[in-house]
Amino acid sequence: MTKFIQDLAETHRYQSTHLLDILRSIQTHYHYIPEAAIEQLAELLKTPRTQIISVVEFYSFFHLSPHGEYEILISDSITDHMLGKKSLIDYLSKKLNVAVGEVRQDGVVSLDNTSCTGMCDQGPAGLVNGHALTHLDHQRIDLITDLINQQKPLNEWPDNLFLVEDNIIKPGLLLNQSINQGSALQATFKRGLKETLSELEQSGLRGRGGAGFKTATKWKFCSEEPETLRYVVCNADEGEPGTFKDRVLLNTYAHQVFEGMTLCAAIIEAQQGFLYLRGEYLHLYEKLQGILEERRQAGLLGNNILKQGMNFDIEICLGAGAYICGEESALIESLEGKMGIPRNRPPYPVTQGYLDKPTVVNNVETFMAAASIAINGGAWFANIGTEKSKGTKILSICGDCARPGIYEYPFGTSIQTVLDDCGASDVLGVQIGGPSGTFIANHEFKRQLAFEDLATGGSFIVFDNSRNILEIVNNFIHFFAHESCGFCTPCRVGTSLLKKQLDKIIEGHGSAGDVVALEELCQLIKTQSHCGLGQTAANPVLTTLERYPELYQSQLKKISYEPGFDLDGALETARRLAKRNDAGAHLAQVEEES
Repeated sequence: MTKFIQDLAETHRYQSTHLLDILRSIQTHYHYIPEAAIEQLAELLKTPRTQIISVVEFYSFFHLSPHGEYEILISDSITDHMLGKKSLIDYLSKKLNVAVGEVRQDGVVSLDNTSCTGMCDQGPAGLVNGHALTHLDHQRIDLITDLINQQKPLNEWPDNLFLVEDNIIKPGLLLNQSINQGSALQATFKRGLKETLSELEQSGLRGRGGAGFKTATKWKFCSEEPETLRYVVCNADEGEPGTFKDRVLLNTYAHQVFEGMTLCAAIIEAQQGFLYLRGEYLHLYEKLQGILEERRQAGLLGNNILKQGMNFDIEICLGAGAYICGEESALIESLEGKMGIPRNRPPYPVTQGYLDKPTVVNNVETFMAAASIAINGGAWFANIGTEKSKGTKILSICGDCARPGIYEYPFGTSIQTVLDDCGASDVLGVQIGGPSGTFIANHEFKRQLAFEDLATGGSFIVFDNSRNILEIVNNFIHFFAHESCGFCTPCRVGTSLLKKQLDKIIEGHGSAGDVVALEELCQLIKTQSHCGLGQTAANPVLTTLERYPELYQSQLKKISYEPGFDLDGALETARRLAKRNDAGAHLAQVEEES
């Protein structure tokens, strides 16, 4: 072990910023992070032992105690549940003779849940030692069980177990265009850097991660910072359940994404870029490394790019199972080898980002779009969409539809059009933007995909009338409680209380006052949390409570009062809690039952 750790540290030039990569290698080798490895790393990296332990404990893919030689994780996303995930994991547990959350007695295999694997269009899905398993069923589970019991190395497993499909169903402006390697950079250098930035501004391109900040403005702010050392970061940590478009873009359009990053580097004068790849996309890692090397050989990365005197290269950093790292400042903390806890803002990354230097962080789709705009010009992009939402949006569509997969639409497209295209029928509602987004009911399908109406990072989950809305909400709330980084009390404690309060109501133990308290708790978490995770964690409850109050009411138990019960006091307490006008219905029920 001593030599293994020493060689790892030397390979990573003893840089503490590479801690996640080092820990991933140790985890892969030993199936946990041994105490002796932590002690040695602390000395070699000159990093406090407690800091290394805190990083290990923060990320769900790292463990301080031994796990199985085959570590199997099954996706707990709502879309996997809709495909029978619960019965499948029970079947797998029985076949492997290991309880969920445990390691088998012989140490060969361990089994557990994981939040989402980004395979929502081909579930039920899972991971084995970080590698994607898709379309799980009894037959595949029988085969996997046999392979594990024979202790077959993963490279001897059938390829079809690991097959991940793109499922591009409806390409549009961006997906229909395949650009030649280097063409966006050539067009940029020919036109001029300032002129290309002006084209980006004219295009109206806004960040495609969901927040929608103007891309040209962000790049301009960063380029104007007095610091000479600047960075470009591509956020490929799409952890929102129901989102998988970036996985497809990196699998098929990686050259264009890297070209967009290089274009940004030319404009802001950066020399180093990072692709932060979510840990669940391990299957893409070697392929992307090969594409980066191909670009270096073609003179599109490295020194003196296209003989223009520009030096820039890209490094891939793999995440380790933390949804919060999709938030840009948490992602930067993770890139620096730390826990992914969001920073206070301001300052923003464009002024103080990676290593406190000016940093542009955009997502995969944004960089891809920027490369196309550099070739075709701003007007080409701006002529599509709405007044405030230019261009197209790439959607990850899954759930109750005949054709799950990737779709690209001009902004301004109605939800009904999308549902018709993907073969959805008898639709109850749609979750737009993942659990942190908005649930819309079937009378709202004339609404549009647009920043001014329904903004989304790309997740589009369809639910038909056979689904139970409260089960959907429960899955989402449990997801947020599990993924809270624990930094701030409103989110750490609030999401846990919200989960318990919702469980109480769903199980039929709640009263009218509990629904009022539920909503009050939602508002507290939303307004007081430190970052976007907490600020949106209550959305599943708030958006469904607004549309389906009767569903929550139907779960409440009928109240019987013991002799001497202070009904007047209970009513007064309910009135005090009911600060919002729309809580009157809950009060009316208490009064009626009295």
